[in-house]
Amino acid sequence: MKSTSSPEDQAYKSKSYRYYALAVLTMVYVFNFVDRQIIVILSEYIIEDLDLTFTQYGMLSGIAFAAIYCAFGIPIARFADKGNRRNVIAVSLTVWSLFTALCGFAQNFWQLFAARVGVGIGEAGGSPPAHSMVSDMFPVSERATALSIYSLGVYGGILIGFVGGAYLVQWFDWRIAFVVVGLPGILLALLLKLTVKEPPRGFSEEREEAEKETSFKDVLLLLWSRKAFRHLSFACALHAFVTYGVGNFMVIFLGRVHGMPNLEIGQVYGLVAGIGGLAGTFAGGWLSDKLAYRHNNQNWYIWIPLISTLAAVPFAVNTFLVMDSGMAAALSWFVPVFFGGFYLAPCIAMTHGMVGLRMRALSSAVLFFIVNLVGLGLGPILTGYVADLLSPEYGTDGIRYAMTLTILVNVWCAYHYYICTKTLKQSLAGAPA
Repeated sequence: MKSTSSPEDQAYKSKSYRYYALAVLTMVYVFNFVDRQIIVILSEYIIEDLDLTFTQYGMLSGIAFAAIYCAFGIPIARFADKGNRRNVIAVSLTVWSLFTALCGFAQNFWQLFAARVGVGIGEAGGSPPAHSMVSDMFPVSERATALSIYSLGVYGGILIGFVGGAYLVQWFDWRIAFVVVGLPGILLALLLKLTVKEPPRGFSEEREEAEKETSFKDVLLLLWSRKAFRHLSFACALHAFVTYGVGNFMVIFLGRVHGMPNLEIGQVYGLVAGIGGLAGTFAGGWLSDKLAYRHNNQNWYIWIPLISTLAAVPFAVNTFLVMDSGMAAALSWFVPVFFGGFYLAPCIAMTHGMVGLRMRALSSAVLFFIVNLVGLGLGPILTGYVADLLSPEYGTDGIRYAMTLTILVNVWCAYHYYICTKTLKQSLAGAPA
């Protein structure tokens, strides 16, 4: 049994304090996605001002961020597994906030590319340490739900970024918008540092650390030995490929194909994507916890992402090819974005279930390395490239056909979720004590 004499132990015994800490971490994740996705609502202004192609825009919204995020994510997570995770997050938040503000000073494509690289460096230290903290704060039976609450930051950030960004660009230009959304993150970093304690390792399992310190190589070999993780991580990557490949072009799709004004896109699509994603993200974690423990079968943590991934496809195709107005297309996107949020929390929970206490941040970083390299790194740039190829023949409709092809990748994604269920039980049973 784990000793409970330290101030940190005493603090986290309080349910209200656990949820306060979770709320602060969730707000950090909101800022993460506001700063990451603000470029999307500003896309048309940036493309026009800097004279960019769709492919270049895909690089700015994807690979410029993703490549560095992936490169720095693993070493930062390794440091977090050894040290104070809260401090790692606070420093990372400060870095990405400053670089977001610097995006507003870019005068050409390469300067903006470099600033986006800086955002990626900072954000690499955000989620993996936070995932590890949440897993120590909440027991296994509540973990996916808690992680789903944390993951609400994705769509909370999209909601604030789209709606707020749309108004900011009406009042100022796109450069000022970057500065306004970037700098407040420094104040949040201070709040995190001063009011959230580092949770004790193994607190939620009520046990002391039994494992010896493991090397980076050991963690990679452990994850690679789990066939379920290999398929889970690639399914998540394909899921993210669709999410970013489609989501990063929705503003352009609604504006160019349907002639929807940018402010209206921010107001309507921002609310639809934000509220739908928030509801789906929470539902995915809550449902997987409930069904897994009701049926005593942890495969439900994968069945939920599988079913929701396939369910999103026909509704998304309807949005791109059938809806004949911007308002109808934006409103119809509620169902695909709702289903699209189901996958993240259950998949993180299962990843943590396969590893030891001081492997959790690194295991999240490895998962996010794969997810962001394939999803964020390739999704926007390949969707943009296909749109550029189709535009000479189909004009503005090229973007709608490119997005339709991207959404069909969900079928491939669902296949890997299905294969994951075949070995999930064995992979979870083999986790270090």
